[in-house]
Amino acid sequence: MRGLVIFAYLLASSSVFAQSDAALQERLKSIGSDPVALRAAVDAGKKVTFFCANCHGDDGISKTADVPNLAGQNPAYLLEQIRKFGNGERKDPFMQGLIKVLKGEERIQVALYYASVKVAPSVAEASLVPRGKELFGKLCARCHGEQAHGNELYPRLAGQKVPYLKTSVARYRDRSGERNNQLMSIATATLKNEDITAIANYLTQLP
Repeated sequence: MRGLVIFAYLLASSSVFAQSDAALQERLKSIGSDPVALRAAVDAGKKVTFFCANCHGDDGISKTADVPNLAGQNPAYLLEQIRKFGNGERKDPFMQGLIKVLKGEERIQVALYYASVKVAPSVAEASLVPRGKELFGKLCARCHGEQAHGNELYPRLAGQKVPYLKTSVARYRDRSGERNNQLMSIATATLKNEDITAIANYLTQLP
């Protein structure tokens, strides 16, 4: 009997969390459709992200080559990644600890702030770009978009730094455990290291 009670409690708790996550996404959309509320959220988000700036930069342009740019990402995608770090679906002890201190409204503000910032392309090794473009078109464009700008489900890859892109793709290919996505693991399974480098150089120079 005790086991059934515990199971029922866990089931109810997961339902509450799911509803809460859905409510945050709806709140995000509501704010995004109201120019005045959006401006206030973006301004608040800039203040909230002070503790993110050491790694991700003051405006979401990372200071470190192996840390992702957050600028220009879809806000719904960012909010979902914040959720995943918060509950451990994405693994990074430092990020997981930081995310847990953010309240729901602050998470929305962070996502909207970074989404509002433009990211400039980086310099690529020009000789690798054609091969990277070919591979991206075959393996990645269907989900990430022709210009690699992403959407609510998939991240913007355009303008990311080469080392970060190479590490991320290799982790999916090698199934190292930091990220778990079956479609990404399948899409990257046949890539050689030089293929990953070519894709990274193609993506980094996209506006």
